[in-house]
Amino acid sequence: MEIPRPNFETWLKDTTAVGFHGETLVIGTKSAFAAEMLERRLSSTISRAVERVANKPTEVSFEVINGNTPTPPTPGSIQRPGATGGYSDDSWIRLNPKFTFKNFVTGPSNELAHAAAAAVAERPGETYNPLYIWSDTGLGKTHLVQAIAHELIERGLNVIYVSSERFTNEYIRAIREGQTERFRERYRTADALLIDDIQFIAGKEQTQEGFFHTFNELHMHGRQVVVTGDEPARKSLLEERIQSRLEGGLVVDVTAPDYETRVAILRNKADALGVTLSQDVLDLLARKQLSNVRELEGALNKIVAYAHLTRAPLTVDTVSSMLADMFAAGRQQPAKPEMVMEVVSEHFGVEIEVLCGRRRDKHTALARRVAMYLLREESRLSSTRIGNTLGGKDHSTVLYAQKRLESQMEQDPLLRQDVVHVRQIIAARKAT
Repeated sequence: MEIPRPNFETWLKDTTAVGFHGETLVIGTKSAFAAEMLERRLSSTISRAVERVANKPTEVSFEVINGNTPTPPTPGSIQRPGATGGYSDDSWIRLNPKFTFKNFVTGPSNELAHAAAAAVAERPGETYNPLYIWSDTGLGKTHLVQAIAHELIERGLNVIYVSSERFTNEYIRAIREGQTERFRERYRTADALLIDDIQFIAGKEQTQEGFFHTFNELHMHGRQVVVTGDEPARKSLLEERIQSRLEGGLVVDVTAPDYETRVAILRNKADALGVTLSQDVLDLLARKQLSNVRELEGALNKIVAYAHLTRAPLTVDTVSSMLADMFAAGRQQPAKPEMVMEVVSEHFGVEIEVLCGRRRDKHTALARRVAMYLLREESRLSSTRIGNTLGGKDHSTVLYAQKRLESQMEQDPLLRQDVVHVRQIIAARKAT
């Protein structure tokens, strides 16, 4: 009911629910291409539909299956020791099989991070321990940390790869269910601990306490620790003692790729999709100033889907027309968070102090959701930064509020027009 019939027939008809991994619904597809397109184009719509049925925030992920039978665990899946206990309700954490060193395109923007990751994979615990990789979103830090995990698993090491959110959930659940000893045994006996997006534990004192002691135990016994984040350790919102531990190893960053690297990335990903692009089309895509590799890949997926569905040739004119909106967005500078908050406050008649407070009446809650949504869309802030801007809200609260507003806008045209009007005011003030 929420998407056109042709889209359903093309992308959803042959999918099946594999099952839940924690709070993530895994959906099986018949091909890697279908999985890519579902992830890019329909994941938020599917997630909202699942949330309405499950009545709780739910993520979705996609993986290729044979027929209706899920693929068995591969070297890209990490066995989780002790997962039969109460604090953990799934026994495998999936790695993206494409996130390997072989598939990572290097260039001046990431060669140091790549070299450091490769060295850690070759001699874990012996050099660059801990390794902290930071960058803006979509530039490859998750690819690198999962590439390390793939290499270490191939060598038979006991590897734990988790997002900081999963680490938080398991730690809190262990405390609540009296399973802290099992939690310690699992994490502190690992040969390598890899944690993605560490910024999400900022402000969570109990979780930071658990991470600090886990880190110390592993480091003292020469076990490898790899952490990723969205800013330098010393500028993060983590506790000072954790910043100090991270800076005690090697800190490397990944920046936006240059033109030559963007061309290489596009060619590599096009080859993986079985598509040949002319040099002119590659040049057109690579010269556009999209903010990160993920957007570059999104542009490629869009034109590949167009060619797949229409069987039309991909010329420079066709690609320029299809991606005009994306290219325009890539040239825009993010709005200052203070200005976004000011516009939302004025439009809804709610003081900024109230938006950042705890009042929960219907009007204030709506204005706060709009602020959270626009701070992401217009200021391009992370969920953690948005939460801090709005008085220390948890990042999961921010994500839920944003998804709820998106769902409300789909069902309420007047609300959608209201948000569009606020965005127009923001755009006008940016232009002055």
